Parts: sequence; structure tokens; C-alpha cells
Amino acid sequence: MCGRYTLLADELEILQAFEIDHPIDGYYPSYNIAPGQNVLAIIHDGKEKRAGYLRWGLVPSWANDEKIGYKMINARSETAHEKPSFKRLMSRKRCLIIADSFYEWKREGKEKQPKRIQLTDRKLFAFAGLWDKWSNGDNDLFTCTVLTKEANPFMQEIHHRMPIILPKSKEDNWIIPNKWDALEAHQFLQTVDEEELSAYNVAPYVNAAKNNDETCIAPLA
Repeated sequence: MCGRYTLLADELEILQAFEIDHPIDGYYPSYNIAPGQNVLAIIHDGKEKRAGYLRWGLVPSWANDEKIGYKMINARSETAHEKPSFKRLMSRKRCLIIADSFYEWKREGKEKQPKRIQLTDRKLFAFAGLWDKWSNGDNDLFTCTVLTKEANPFMQEIHHRMPIILPKSKEDNWIIPNKWDALEAHQFLQTVDEEELSAYNVAPYVNAAKNNDETCIAPLA
């Protein structure tokens, strides 16, 4: 799964890395991004790419209650093209969720050791995501979920699931609207090449979402 991550780059780095032409309204870095928070994402509106904030935890447009979002922070890529909550979004509402590392917890006996995981060859990257708009009267809520897959050999030592990190060359293909149907989007994700990861232990300080400073990423001595 993917339940916490970081985004520490400055705004200019992000604009350049993802070829975004407009400033990001309200951008702020974070050492400990958690479900229920607003997260930086990129969509394509049919004319250009746009960066802005979505709430992490998908609330489908047909949902009766926005609280469902807390159960939908991740979507399994193996079945997303078949599930009612995600099928329509796989064909029409795909997004990039921007990060520069993520946390995962490795079980060691009765304890869980938090680890910070990064790409070895580049700093910024994008998770494959889905988004939707939910309305309740005059209130519009824009939310997202991170697509996950079975862990690769590196991640299997830590956890059995992992987020899908898109290669740089595949990012724009993922978000162009109406390019694929749900099955084609699913098949695209199966062709995504994996990049080398590295990991190091961090303190349990990161376990609390309220903690959001450089202590979260400090290597554990």
C-alpha cells in the first residue's frame, strides 16, 4: 500500500520537472503527507497540464457520504479497471500524484520499523493516481487515490504492496484524457518499467501524521 510520503522540492523544481506553465496555487512542501490531507497532483484538462491540490482519499461522484474516502486511499491496479469505484476513472480521470519519497513499515517481530524509500536515479517522481469530483449541494470536493501493485523483489523485503511509480517517459501518456478505455489503461500499467529503489530506517516519530519536520526523514542512527 501507500499510506505516507514526502514532497520536499521547491515549486520551481516541480514546474520544471513536469513542464507546468502556471504557478501552483498555495504550494507547500511536506515531510509527512497523510491520507485526508490535500496532495499535489497533475491532471490534463484536454488542452494543457495543470497542477493543483486534491484531497487524498477517493470519494466517488456517486457516493452518499464523503467519509468513504478514508477507506479509498489506494486502489489495486490489478482490478481497478473492473471495480465500480474506479472503472470510469481509469478511462477518464487519471492523474499524477507528485512525491520525492514514500514511507513503508517493515514488520520486525512485534514491532514495525518505518523506512523512507526513494528512487536512486532521480529525485522527483509521480505515482499513478485516479481522481474524481464529488458534490453535495454547493460543496464540490476533488479527491484522489494512489494505484498500487504487488511488491517487486526489493519491496517484498519490506511490504507485499507498493505504489506504482511512473517512468518519466510515461507520465504524460497516463494523464492524457480519453485516450484509453479502462482495460487499455490497466494494460498500460502492466507495461510500466520499474526503477531502482533505495531505503533507510527512520524513527517512529514519522508514525504520527501531526509530526511534519526534518526529523521525519532523519536516518536512524
